[in-house]
Amino acid sequence: MGDKRKSSDNTLAMTLLKGRTFIVLIVLLVFFSFAADNFLSVNTMLLIGKHVALYGILAIGMTYVIITGGIDLSVGAIVGLAGMVAGGLLQNGLTLQIFGVTIYFSVPVVVLVAVLMGALIGVVNGLVITKFHVAPFIATLGMMYVARGFANIHSKGATYSDLKGYEGLGNQGWGFFGSSVAGIPVGLLILVVLAAIFAVLLKRTSFGWHVFSIGGNEKAAKLSGVKVDKVKILVYMISGICAAVVGIIASSQLAASHPATGESWEMNAIAAAVLGGTSMAGGIGTIGGTIVGAFVIGVINDGMVMCGVSEFWQMVIKGLVIVVAVVIDQFQRNLQAKMALKARNEGK
Repeated sequence: MGDKRKSSDNTLAMTLLKGRTFIVLIVLLVFFSFAADNFLSVNTMLLIGKHVALYGILAIGMTYVIITGGIDLSVGAIVGLAGMVAGGLLQNGLTLQIFGVTIYFSVPVVVLVAVLMGALIGVVNGLVITKFHVAPFIATLGMMYVARGFANIHSKGATYSDLKGYEGLGNQGWGFFGSSVAGIPVGLLILVVLAAIFAVLLKRTSFGWHVFSIGGNEKAAKLSGVKVDKVKILVYMISGICAAVVGIIASSQLAASHPATGESWEMNAIAAAVLGGTSMAGGIGTIGGTIVGAFVIGVINDGMVMCGVSEFWQMVIKGLVIVVAVVIDQFQRNLQAKMALKARNEGK
């Protein structure tokens, strides 16, 4: 009788652990609805949605990286650099000194350049990690400084402001990515589209299976024929692309590009992924869980601002959230291992 009750308790605990992020989100919404005036108003929810779009897209790429057992600390800097590259092209164009002319590009071309730049940085991260066997933490930390440095060099630390473009130059329309369609922020719509694409890629394709297998057991994956280096490079490329997209949306929302944009956002991305159930040990994670985690981070950030919590305490609380999420993840893994062992012994 005692064993059955214990087994039932373990099953209930596992169910609660798997749904912990959604439960936390509901609790936070209820708490801040009482703690902050008008927290559940339409305007506040739309504002949170704008912020969640940034954290969520960044966290999608981070989820892929963490599932392989890696980490990408350069994403926040890529956000800033992508915004600066886009802002520079919109405001100053590209000057060809040999011919003495300046070329201005349309918004779609500027977007493409920024995304390709993010992809290139991701590929470089992947190559350094796979070909030179540098630890992901060190490789991406170095790239974080490189990207942030180039973001400042690009404009000598200045801001590109009033990025509306000019009709005569054919580069108007940058504000679209920061606007709303039918009342819904465009950034949030982009998040939904990217989340759907990358969720299918992760769960329904051989590439996704390879990502999970590398995180679960890299040596076994290599022995089974998985091209580990190629998959890792693609994963870091995805992370770079997601970061560049966030840089585009952020600069569009602000109608300006600043080299410091995205500072410490890699922490929000990591927190969202881990809160959503992605294991820092690798091999476990879902895009859906990450998106819920991004909403938790967005609600915490905006809720604390509305409650007048200082920025310093916000950093403390977010740090504690990450630590607690990792501890709970470890507890869940241990509980799953115990339940699997018990089931195996009972089957003998």
